[in-house]
Amino acid sequence: MSASKDDGGRWERHSDILFGGLPYLLLFLSTALSVVHGPPPARRLLTTLGLAALAALWILGTYTLPTGRRSRQPYGMARTAVYFTGLLALSAALLARDQVFMVFAATGFLQALVLLPTVWALVSVAATSFVVNTVPDGFPSPTTGAVVGYIAAIAFQTVVIGWINLLSSRLNEQHQRRKRTVAELRSALKENAGLHTQLITQAREAGVLDERQRMAGEIHDTLAQGLAGIIRQLEAAEHAEGDREVWRRHLVAAKDLARDSLAEARRSVQALRPEQLESRTLPDALECLVEGWSRGREAKVAFETTGTATPVHAELEATLYRVAQEALANIAKHAEASKVGITLSYMEDVVVLDVLDDGVGFDPAAAEAAAGTSGDHGLGLVAMRRRLGRVAGTLDIESARGEGTAISAAVPVIPQEAGA
Repeated sequence: MSASKDDGGRWERHSDILFGGLPYLLLFLSTALSVVHGPPPARRLLTTLGLAALAALWILGTYTLPTGRRSRQPYGMARTAVYFTGLLALSAALLARDQVFMVFAATGFLQALVLLPTVWALVSVAATSFVVNTVPDGFPSPTTGAVVGYIAAIAFQTVVIGWINLLSSRLNEQHQRRKRTVAELRSALKENAGLHTQLITQAREAGVLDERQRMAGEIHDTLAQGLAGIIRQLEAAEHAEGDREVWRRHLVAAKDLARDSLAEARRSVQALRPEQLESRTLPDALECLVEGWSRGREAKVAFETTGTATPVHAELEATLYRVAQEALANIAKHAEASKVGITLSYMEDVVVLDVLDDGVGFDPAAAEAAAGTSGDHGLGLVAMRRRLGRVAGTLDIESARGEGTAISAAVPVIPQEAGA
């Protein structure tokens, strides 16, 4: 595209130089032919050369220099009219001395086509035709044939050259439109390239942020909870130093938690779903989670499934499983509950996980507002909401101090086949 652009620009520059120099070239040729054709007396020759020099100076002073360069571009209607009038007058004076200056007079035809708008171009062509057909031989004899021939010659030249002018004008307009279109396309391409780069940068930044949030949630759900469980088991083992069997049981539980946490951490880094869901359905995985969580705790836990359990998209199942994990972890750390109820409900267009406890309760808005400002207080709620938001899910929390807590997480039903 750049090569064609350079070629087009070079052609236009050469064309402008040729058009700007054409009046001088035609004047020189006419003068040379006049001298060579038949040398006139010295005085007549000097007059002819003087008129030719005057014509050259007129073109230079009223056409070439005012434009700032040799150009085919007009520089104002009034100044063009003055230039054209002087050009015709000098052409007529030179034609009166020698008919070979008709070559120079043709400059009027050529420049009228480009320098003037259509109507004035026709007038100028007609005026040039009048000069060319009248000055050398004078007006025709007053006979019908001579007058008709004279008028027909002027009319024919005006119509033909005017039609050429109209065609040239239309072609020039099309050329200018193409140039504008190409310029607009280049500008649009540059703008689109910049926009494309900006979108790529924004997408990369959004991807990095999303991955950071995902990893933060995974670390909170796996490593943080696993480490908290290990600490609890080790603390319980410290208090059971006198009972070796109990001490050993807590130590084994701590090791198992460490192994599970390490495995879950690896899966989180690889963005894999929880291991419990690899070989189990979501209801079975949740039931296993509840059984493991309730082991060694005084709180009574009940789990049930309602509706027809149907497999849904793997990410949706993983999200509900992580929400259940986080809800149970919060109950263990903060609720001091004696009863916990978990219900997984399969409905027509949503799957809902409800987790209820009769613990001490809390202020959900205050907890989420304070997330991350004091330990991990409220961070679990934020992580749950982010997880659900990524899969177009919703999270509702109802709680008050002393009245327990109810958490309801809902995700849309998207079958595994549709998401595979």
